[in-house]
Amino acid sequence: MKIEFYKHNINGIDIKNLIKVLKSFFLTTGETVDFFEKKIAKYLNLEYATGLMSCTNALQLSLAYFNIGHGDEVITTPLTYTATVDAIEYVGAKPVFVDVEKSTGNINAELIESAITKNTKAIMPVHLYGHMCDMKKIKKIANKYRLKIIEDSAHCLEGKRDNIKPGQLGDFACFSFYATKNITCGEGGAIITNNKDAYCWLKKARSHGLTKDVSQRYGRVYQYYDKEILGFKCNMSNIQAALLLHQLDFADSRLEKRIKISQKYDEAFKSLKNIKIHKILNNTLSARHIYTILVEKDRDKIIEKLKKFGISVTVNYRPVHLLKYYKEKYNFKNGDFPIAEDIGEKTITIPLYPKLKLKEINYIIKIVKSINLQYD
Repeated sequence: MKIEFYKHNINGIDIKNLIKVLKSFFLTTGETVDFFEKKIAKYLNLEYATGLMSCTNALQLSLAYFNIGHGDEVITTPLTYTATVDAIEYVGAKPVFVDVEKSTGNINAELIESAITKNTKAIMPVHLYGHMCDMKKIKKIANKYRLKIIEDSAHCLEGKRDNIKPGQLGDFACFSFYATKNITCGEGGAIITNNKDAYCWLKKARSHGLTKDVSQRYGRVYQYYDKEILGFKCNMSNIQAALLLHQLDFADSRLEKRIKISQKYDEAFKSLKNIKIHKILNNTLSARHIYTILVEKDRDKIIEKLKKFGISVTVNYRPVHLLKYYKEKYNFKNGDFPIAEDIGEKTITIPLYPKLKLKEINYIIKIVKSINLQYD
């Protein structure tokens, strides 16, 4: 049996929406992007959304809005995709890591305060695998030290914790619509916020800092643009938005399917001697973006065995501080963040998506169990 790591949910309606845009006059940022922005802001119970080309763009623009740059520090987690930390580098600031919780893999909020210096300007929590961080505690710390909160919510569109959604306590929540995300347009991202001034700035900043975007300039009456800020080029197109619009309608029902699959995995793996799984804490609705197992030894050999049996897997994540660029630039070493390193050495991500069939789920469970027996 061959089981792909991921299969997207783009369907006939999404394709019809795409064709409609392709047959229209406007392919770049326009009415379809506006529709999507309003729809996703409403879904998250926030006021404003800005569609972008990636979550990396969203993180970078969020930092730029607060004038965070050279000489500044941003506290974040080493257990994330490199894009989180890259965004901090792009603006010239310094990433400062704190270790993670063993139970969830999320940034350990108890360690944040000890990492704050006079140069700290923001906290960038990552809602890893779809499980939200302790935003109440992080918000309390941010208020105490007058820090900004920029949430990397790439995994967490549907998540909640303590009845709080991404962006409701932070200044910005940044989302990804990359090829393997819960809703996808191949590449894409968004910033969601309740800050109207920030929203107005972001709309300009995503298109070179111009006061009028293309759809405004080429209406019935031509409107001249001006340039007030040095912006970026990362605006979402109508093509991307067309693919996303309808997927939002099914976000919650598809989450229910991922939860059911995850529960099957949980039940199957919870008693295995050499496999551990992350906890979903009380009062938390995980977006269940990906499902990881932690193997006690021989992770690479197990990956090869899973692949041999036709199961596509990956690793989420190698700790960022041990990647060559960051290790050499900041002199990080093994042992700096032991819990993140331990998870990074043991983690394997197995398939989790609504199109998984029952026979495929059972096959994955069977193969994982059979490999596990070899280590008893």
